[in-house]
Amino acid sequence: MTVALVKSVTMPPLPKSAPNLGEEQALVEACRRGEQAALHVFYERYRRRVFSLIARIVGAQDAEELAQEVFLRAFRGLEKFRGDAQLSTWMYRLAVNAALSHATRTQARQRRDLGEDALMALPAEDAPATDPRLRARLERALHALPAGYRAVLVLHDIEGLQHEEIAHILGCRVGTSKSQLHKARAKMRDLLGGAP
Repeated sequence: MTVALVKSVTMPPLPKSAPNLGEEQALVEACRRGEQAALHVFYERYRRRVFSLIARIVGAQDAEELAQEVFLRAFRGLEKFRGDAQLSTWMYRLAVNAALSHATRTQARQRRDLGEDALMALPAEDAPATDPRLRARLERALHALPAGYRAVLVLHDIEGLQHEEIAHILGCRVGTSKSQLHKARAKMRDLLGGAP
């Protein structure tokens, strides 16, 4: 029930209009050749998804800078992209890795600077959507989750990805993804603790 509330208050996932493999490979090849038009298409195709995913894991305040880092890594790393997975899966993995690294560094710094109690009292970073109080509670609870739990919850319940793809993105087993999601939902229930 709680997870359904998270989904209803946040932005809906973008429609999955997966390009065919030939089109994807042609785009990658054109980007590798440094064609500006292809680099622009690549950026436009993934910018909203990358930004949205990062913002949901670390907050909107740092999402723009991290998204730019992800695209720099992607453009530099296209030579290494083998095409074993879809380009979108590879981009999700880059975005999640950047967000988790940032969240881990930020949480460690905040714990050190503010102490554990102050960390739990930080306000939500995103602007309210429908019910501002509910939105704020959900955002605070989401940001209080450990970064790994937050990533799995966002990827599954908000982005709508299946456990197989999440496992590939996070570099873990499908069972681990399912277990982390179960624990994340339980922790969210504990953090929310009742009616708004």
